[in-house]
Amino acid sequence: MAKQMVSDSPRRRRRPTKQGVVLSEQTIIETALRLLRHHGSAGLSARRLGAALGADPSTLYRYFHGIDDLTLAIADELIGRSFHGWEPTGDWWRDLYALGIRSHAAYLDHPQAAVLSASRVSGRASEQSAVDTILGILREAGFPDGAAVRLYRAFVDQMLAFAALDGAELALPDDVRASDRELWRSSYTQLPAETHPHIAATAGLLVGLADRSAYPDALELFLDGARALLQRLEMTRDPAGT
Repeated sequence: MAKQMVSDSPRRRRRPTKQGVVLSEQTIIETALRLLRHHGSAGLSARRLGAALGADPSTLYRYFHGIDDLTLAIADELIGRSFHGWEPTGDWWRDLYALGIRSHAAYLDHPQAAVLSASRVSGRASEQSAVDTILGILREAGFPDGAAVRLYRAFVDQMLAFAALDGAELALPDDVRASDRELWRSSYTQLPAETHPHIAATAGLLVGLADRSAYPDALELFLDGARALLQRLEMTRDPAGT
């Protein structure tokens, strides 16, 4: 049987831990993010959380049903951080581009958490607000509902896929990541035009792009494709707008 959850106000009234920390859902989430940064997903456990908070490990279950429930809360926290401070401009292309870049950056601020949570559905408040906001941008831009839903899904999944990919790279040990990037220089720049003509012709450009994510380029291409779709839809609509 799942342990009984406590409401937020009683949590705040609880006595501080041995380290003087007054526990709350948010405190546990932030501590979990720190543990993930330093220890990876293997370091996220009730025992480690309890030690970091100066509390009994069982305390976690007063706030979350378990580590998986905490993982969903972390996913929702990253989504919320993506939208913090964002203001719509009314230009759907620019608004979605800004949200994509902000979301990708929020995940990469916590690469281990990105790898752990990018494939999850939190079902929580920040995620629900994000889904409604993005669908609203697309519908108000003029996309019919079917297209808006498909584009929403593609937009979010593209960002999450890059967040997981780029997060996994950032989570590698520094020497391994540096070695992988050096291979672009030591291997691809040495290939002869006789056997690999296209690589030889573009090797400098390939190496130049090795140190940055391809996500901004992919996002721009996606949004340009969405804009072309909207233009085609507008051309085929009858005067009644059906």
